[in-house]
Amino acid sequence: MEIIRAEKLSYDYVSVDDDGKEQGRYRAVDGVDLDIEKGDFIAILGHNGSGKSTLAKHINALLLPTEGSLFVDGMDTRSEDEVWKIRQSAGMVFQNPDNQIIGTIVDEDVAFGPENLGVEKEEIWRRVEKSLKSVNMWEYRSHSPNKLSGGQKQRVAIAGVVAMQPKCIVLDEPTAMLDPVGRREVIDTVLELNRTQKVTIILITHYMEEVIRADHVIVMDQGKVVMQGTPREIFSQVDMLRHYRLDVPQVTLLAEELRKAGLDLPKGILTEEELVMELRRIRKGNPGTQSREPRLKKR
Repeated sequence: MEIIRAEKLSYDYVSVDDDGKEQGRYRAVDGVDLDIEKGDFIAILGHNGSGKSTLAKHINALLLPTEGSLFVDGMDTRSEDEVWKIRQSAGMVFQNPDNQIIGTIVDEDVAFGPENLGVEKEEIWRRVEKSLKSVNMWEYRSHSPNKLSGGQKQRVAIAGVVAMQPKCIVLDEPTAMLDPVGRREVIDTVLELNRTQKVTIILITHYMEEVIRADHVIVMDQGKVVMQGTPREIFSQVDMLRHYRLDVPQVTLLAEELRKAGLDLPKGILTEEELVMELRRIRKGNPGTQSREPRLKKR
């Protein structure tokens, strides 16, 4: 069953002068049709200015369509009466966790969201414990957020959203300000939430390595959806991704160059393990495996 549906969704940024008169318009999202099923892990890719963050803000009703519609769990984001319920159903995690953490103690910060929803006190602290444990931050519950690393702060921000028990979490470039260790911590956290709690995850990123375990990948350019498919289907189209000014995982790029050099490698290799397996096959002289789909393990 779908949790997010966009129908011909478009959004214009409007510039005005000092008197409030319109000076110009820029169409950031242009006629997007989209269906996201409950429990899916979706990755949205696109270069800067492609419209992916603008699309994300519509899912939480932070922006409303200029044209078309967007529905969250069956609720129209343009309905003022539904906005509160929509924001309970779809939580947002932004790029900078410092903009989202307001408490002086970790557990108090995580409690802030459900407290504002009117959840009873005993239930609030049950949620705080459960959400902090789900992101492996329970042992830091009495720490000041200011003393945490960037990756730890982002996991606390995710816990704050999880404590509100949304059906969907939208992460808008949550690892852009983190080092490789912090990025891995955050992605492992959202993958675990998706796997164990069936939370729908919508990850917006420009790090290609973060999306190889997604169920579905959406590529945006100039406000439009220009590619859709599984990670393997998307990353099999290296030249097309370059056309849209996107990179591919380094191992995928290496495999593509080896394939063009004459090695019998399938398109869309996503991990080092797959590449090593295929190179061993070639060395042993086994027949080609163009149609084979090696399985990825979700961590």
